[in-house]
Amino acid sequence: MCDGGWEACRAHGNFTAMQLQGAVLFVRDLERMAAFYRDVLGFAPIADERSDVWAPFDTGGTRLGLHAIPREMVCEGDTPSALRPREGGPIRLDFLVADVKREVERLESLGVTVLRKPWGACHVVDPEGNVFGLSSV
Repeated sequence: MCDGGWEACRAHGNFTAMQLQGAVLFVRDLERMAAFYRDVLGFAPIADERSDVWAPFDTGGTRLGLHAIPREMVCEGDTPSALRPREGGPIRLDFLVADVKREVERLESLGVTVLRKPWGACHVVDPEGNVFGLSSV
């Protein structure tokens, strides 16, 4: 035990860094979103953990879970088809790909919205407006 705060603990070797195990994305249409992350992005479903409100995926190094928002919590008129890219949100997931240019071409050929940034970055928009980044090795 270290009583001197996290900096003192770290200096004495008593600090264990956290690792991101996964992320949860709350979604309005679980089936539609699960199909997107499975069929378009190629994430592997974890079938034995799937339920009516939960769709987890193995993304290679971490897990991404899609969790259905209860219908009573969704505002009327707030349908997935009406959503715009939510670039101003406090969190953006970034996915690692072998070749950003080829992945962007593939996604665009499937009708996925890609946002090209002035500084060269490419952000992708899922069917509910969540924005994620792409980067390469």
